[in-house]
Amino acid sequence: MQYRKDKYGNNLSVLGFGCMRFTQKAGHIDLDKAESELMCAIKLGLNYLDTAYIYPGSEEALGVILERTQTRDRVYIATKLPHYMIKSASDMDKYLNEQLRRLRTDHIDYYLMHMLNDVKSFERLKSLGIENWLKDKMTKGQIRQVGFSYHGGSEKFIELTDAYDWDFCQIQYNYLDENSQAGRTGLNHAASRNIPVIIMEPLRGGRLVNDLPPKALKAISDYPVKRTPAEWGLSWLYDQPEVTVVLSGMNSVEMIEENCRLASEITPHTLTEGDFALYNTIIKEINAKMKVGCTGCRYCMPCPKGVDIPGVFASYNRRASDGYFISLKEYFMTTTLRHDYTGASNCIKCGLCEKHCPQNISIREALAKARRSLEDPVYKVGKAFAPFFTKY
Repeated sequence: MQYRKDKYGNNLSVLGFGCMRFTQKAGHIDLDKAESELMCAIKLGLNYLDTAYIYPGSEEALGVILERTQTRDRVYIATKLPHYMIKSASDMDKYLNEQLRRLRTDHIDYYLMHMLNDVKSFERLKSLGIENWLKDKMTKGQIRQVGFSYHGGSEKFIELTDAYDWDFCQIQYNYLDENSQAGRTGLNHAASRNIPVIIMEPLRGGRLVNDLPPKALKAISDYPVKRTPAEWGLSWLYDQPEVTVVLSGMNSVEMIEENCRLASEITPHTLTEGDFALYNTIIKEINAKMKVGCTGCRYCMPCPKGVDIPGVFASYNRRASDGYFISLKEYFMTTTLRHDYTGASNCIKCGLCEKHCPQNISIREALAKARRSLEDPVYKVGKAFAPFFTKY
């Protein structure tokens, strides 16, 4: 297993275990199966386990497994504070204490503000005293390191990383999302501030494995270096020294063994020019269905009305590549579940963005189409409830 250091010199396995997708059996997590998989991963050197308060049954299952296998001291636990559910300072203690009980431990190694998507959300937490609260819990040893997980554009990610002395962060990042969400721009900014970066959705929820176009699969099959689509997706991340840990939601021993083997083989700057040409071919085939030819370069930004133009187009394009519900979720998380809405409806058609677009996209027209597609009645119902998650 390859290891990379966190901010304080601890060795973290470059492959982390995402515990959100433990196998379900009769409506509950299959503890025996999850235990055999976790023990296999730990035996092979994996030591970073990621869960969250809102993952149904995940924290409790992880706590039970680590307790009955006596392996708590061999791993680092990362879990997340549901800050959007906090209404008062006392709620911070309430959730942390419940998480410690569920996990059957006296401390959390890596504690994240879950889906902290803008500075205003963090300012609200500061007004409730979270800075002093975190300092107290860290002094007592109940929390070892503090970070945040993020969905959104690179500009707001940079603002957020600069708003506090974070120990680490977590972003969605993969070869298809290199220039969307926080993207490579955000990754490099975090690295410049010595903030370790944990990667989620490295395979886009399996879509870079199970839903590749036939021509992309043929390109992979014909390429002289033989790797599976999953291995190509993970290799792209391991090749980058700015990446600290890559989370994978593994649910079979075979998958764990394959991923751990790869995590030992691919070190920074392993990939060749030919390898990157293959990625470009795969991306080209995936993007053949794109509705807007946006590369995510962000030359159109900032929008004077706050529209996250690349973020809107990324969600719009996912309607064709990943389907209705995935694109709706993406749009909601990156533009709506925040204090300052950044969606297509903010566009006033001023046209400033089009003056800077290298692809000469008719951005105003494309935003109007994206709005009609994405902001349907289902979305509008969800948007009506968004303030209940962002006002607290």
